[in-house]
Amino acid sequence: MYKANDMKLSQFKFKLPEELIAQYPASYRDDARMMVLHRKTGEIEHKLVTDMVQYFDEGDLFVFNDSKVFPARLWAHKEKTNALIEVFLLRELNHKARYWDVLVDPARKIRIGNKLTFDDDPSIVAEVIDNTTSRGRTFRFLTDYDNEEFVPRLYALGSAPLPRYIRRPMDEQTKAQYEEVFHDQPVRDMDIERYQTIFADKIGAVAAPAAGLHFSKQLLKRLEIRGIETTFMTSHVSLGIFKDIDVEDLTKNKMESEQIILPEKMANTVNQARENQKHVCAVGTEVMRAMEHVAGTNGLLKAYDGWTNKFIYPPYTFAVADRFFVNFYMPMSSQLLMVAAFAGYEETMHAYEEAIKEGYHFGDYGDAMLIVD
Repeated sequence: MYKANDMKLSQFKFKLPEELIAQYPASYRDDARMMVLHRKTGEIEHKLVTDMVQYFDEGDLFVFNDSKVFPARLWAHKEKTNALIEVFLLRELNHKARYWDVLVDPARKIRIGNKLTFDDDPSIVAEVIDNTTSRGRTFRFLTDYDNEEFVPRLYALGSAPLPRYIRRPMDEQTKAQYEEVFHDQPVRDMDIERYQTIFADKIGAVAAPAAGLHFSKQLLKRLEIRGIETTFMTSHVSLGIFKDIDVEDLTKNKMESEQIILPEKMANTVNQARENQKHVCAVGTEVMRAMEHVAGTNGLLKAYDGWTNKFIYPPYTFAVADRFFVNFYMPMSSQLLMVAAFAGYEETMHAYEEAIKEGYHFGDYGDAMLIVD
């Protein structure tokens, strides 16, 4: 049995073949494969996402994240030099003044006072007014658009904020093959649609709650027909979810804070399901972390609107959910550590070995895992 001080980051390292990192979503949301891991026995089943209904009964509960991703990745040109700059929107700081926190790359080219322009809308200019981190900058956007029109115009310049491990060859032959599969839909338009859950509502995330991407209207309807309940909370996923853990001693790792909102209705629904001894399934690591942040010593939730930087790794005793629906995550990632805390270290690493052997796809557009007792 492992102890907190025994767990090291290197224990979560494994070789992931590059061809198993999903570059595109499945043709249909619920068309992905699903590994079912029975954490008490270590038994593994190979299923499809559409099979998940058979593992739940009337009164069981799914908890979803309804955060909405905005098209945060933009491309701009630096005035005078015309250098191409990637701009990644993080958050709006002041709506009236049009101040935004952003990341820029390459950062060495961007200093206070520089201005950037956007080819698709020359009427929007970004002025750098502050340095925040090595790559972080504060922009003031200059435009004649009024305050209510500006943000939609800004979003129209952007593309879905896909993680950096999605590296697509963009030659014309590949694009043509891809668009044939996705019914001639342009790649950018597909990502705007598919890198977003169908129940996304509260805008503010710069990364998708990936486990929720697998749920289609048809799958949700099948859950409803079976009498399975659903409830929603909000966790605005930040880029911290993709940040490498840079310490071997996990007790010294610090997570970036993310805003979480657990409405009273959601908290009451979860508490009622637990009181009725029904299964509570957290859909995604953000949902699990938020519930664990808020849960009292008795495992009950209460309404909450604030921030969390909770870092969950083995060993950890979970207070709320007894089932977990997740994707397959990158080596040494914070998401993988949380899965191992829930399912068990040995069971998780064995399941990942099996996933690689069986050709499961990893990452935000990849396949799924359902962890049950």
